[in-house]
Amino acid sequence: MKILNASIHGILDYATVIAFASAPTLLGFSGAPAMLAYALAGVHLTMTVLTDMPLGLVKIIPMRLHALVEMLVGPTLITAAVLAPSLLMGAQVFFIASGIAICAVWLLSDYAAHRSTGG
Repeated sequence: MKILNASIHGILDYATVIAFASAPTLLGFSGAPAMLAYALAGVHLTMTVLTDMPLGLVKIIPMRLHALVEMLVGPTLITAAVLAPSLLMGAQVFFIASGIAICAVWLLSDYAAHRSTGG
């Protein structure tokens, strides 16, 4: 069931950027978990700003590629948190929850409707 249109998806993308960027401060991460969170915030912001969707600013990345990246990042976050808990030093729950949220948004987003309507 695809219930998230491209505009709602964009709002959730920007919320994801805020979550990753603020997690180290709000949750007390340092070291590798903080660097990962900041890197993910930067990558997600770049992808969102450059994606051809209503809230994208430059619109050079097709929604299809944006969807592919999210399809890969969500499970990767979950897997990394489960398989490398010492690397994430207490931040596993945040990264697992983030991976689940990204997977859910990917599953619920109607990428095809955006392509067929042009917006």
